[in-house]
Amino acid sequence: MRELDYVKMGSRIRQVRKARGWSQDVLAKKCGISMSFLGHIERGTRIMSLETFISICRELHADADELLWGVAHPSDTVRDFWNPSNAKSAAKTLDGTDSYAMYVRIMKSVAEIMNESHE
Repeated sequence: MRELDYVKMGSRIRQVRKARGWSQDVLAKKCGISMSFLGHIERGTRIMSLETFISICRELHADADELLWGVAHPSDTVRDFWNPSNAKSAAKTLDGTDSYAMYVRIMKSVAEIMNESHE
């Protein structure tokens, strides 16, 4: 089983945040977490909840694959989620009314990656 490297994942979060031109404070406020906790996440010294990870993905408009594994091409599940033609579905999820569906999509994406690493 492929293990998460929290230092690398935090570094990827930092890179995407900086590419957006955001400070830690801006992203932390958007995600509803403290700037200190975001700093720990970016350094890989603290592990975030799935809910926080989803919030970071959502606010950065980043694919879970990209942040978790550094995969440049998203899985079909994530690509479908962020596809502009699915904007109505994505908007429903992003405004929090169907967050369970987003959890399921992200978990399927992670499972796909885990299965690929065993092949």
